[in-house]
Amino acid sequence: MEMMRDDVFLIGDGAGFSGDRLDAPGPVVDTLIASGRPAAMMFEVLAERTLALAQLARRKDPDAGYEPMLAELIRPILKRCVDHGIPIVGNFGAANPMGAARLIHAIARDEGIPALKVGVIGGDDVRGSVAPDEMARWEADKPIDLARTEIIAANAYLGSFPIAEALRRGAQVVATGRVADPSLALGPLIHHYGWAEDDWDRLAAGTLVGHLLECGAQVTGGYFGDPGWKDVPDPANIGFPIAEVARDGSAVITKAAGTGGLVTARTVKEQILYEMHDPRGYLTPDVVLDITGVEVTEIGRDRVQVAGARGRERPPTLKVTASVDGGWLGEGEITYAGINALARARMGGETVLERIRRLGLDCEPRYDLIGYASVFDGDSGAMRSDQAAEPAEVRLRVAARSAERSVADRVGREVLALYCCGPAGGGGVRWGVTSRVNTGSFLLSRDRVRPTVTLVGNNEL
Repeated sequence: MEMMRDDVFLIGDGAGFSGDRLDAPGPVVDTLIASGRPAAMMFEVLAERTLALAQLARRKDPDAGYEPMLAELIRPILKRCVDHGIPIVGNFGAANPMGAARLIHAIARDEGIPALKVGVIGGDDVRGSVAPDEMARWEADKPIDLARTEIIAANAYLGSFPIAEALRRGAQVVATGRVADPSLALGPLIHHYGWAEDDWDRLAAGTLVGHLLECGAQVTGGYFGDPGWKDVPDPANIGFPIAEVARDGSAVITKAAGTGGLVTARTVKEQILYEMHDPRGYLTPDVVLDITGVEVTEIGRDRVQVAGARGRERPPTLKVTASVDGGWLGEGEITYAGINALARARMGGETVLERIRRLGLDCEPRYDLIGYASVFDGDSGAMRSDQAAEPAEVRLRVAARSAERSVADRVGREVLALYCCGPAGGGGVRWGVTSRVNTGSFLLSRDRVRPTVTLVGNNEL
């Protein structure tokens, strides 16, 4: 039987995105406590658009702007983590890390936790300190105009060392805004093992660990399942991942005890390759990761060893995600079923497009035939015009983007009007209007960003 190495540090993951399962952290914390080993919990809940929405929420309410489900995620585990010396690190601060700290302190008071120390990482928001022309557009992204469009959010990806510094000062919870996702794991590893800022191979190994954990259940079978091809046991109780990390950065990936899902060489390899544009040069604020020498080995049931990451000097620039006002999206859906459903759905879509033309609505419309041609079709609609086997049912979706909310709303209502003005047999209409956010990636010299670390106690809020 495999024995756990003496010198290991455990990192458990409690969320892979904003909206993840709220009951997932509990079994992870149980497993960390039962191990008796030094450990930390991480929460990754901040996608690019999530942060822009958080900035919009803070505009409406200065006390808002952090992860909306923060209380539900933290309350069930906070006292147990504090009692067992397990720090919690999360980017649940979003646009308002200090607001997240206030909420965490309120929960701590309710739970009878005295003198909680919360570390707040700031400095990622560069809207007021950096001019648009200082940021170079990342060539892989579509261009967005920062100079002539309202900037909703502009946040630099910070690295791991501010997190490590907060932990060094005694933080029991660390709330960040935008940091690189792997930094949520690398920060605690730097703190625990004392890795230096130029220890490139270990920083790379810790970055790989964070990359494996950052998407939660993706590495434990959640985004892996494909019935009959890649079967996953008990997905309704899928376990979230835990990494057992040695001083040299090698790690064993496993999952919470008594849970579903699986950890295999295949699940781990899929997650390693996730968002990996260049296997020799995965850029992060802390190090450039090279995975070409990584070895993935199954050493037991739900236990996969990962070793061989290499690193080189961090890049001179930081990635900045900038989001601007993208106007409005109006959309409506209606279902057609039975004989000739495809032709009726196509007729409905063409009818709405013609109505938009005759009304002179200033927008960019398209329609999709969900269940027939939507995921793989483009704006040209080439697939939806092809003749193919008759589906049993088709859901028509018409959408349009516009600078004017009233125009976007009118498009959705034109779909509603198909109830009586459109083809026969339509039903199940839904329509609505949502604000749009356009997001792009830019590069900024790292000397233009000043991370801050603030330790906040109960008496300091």
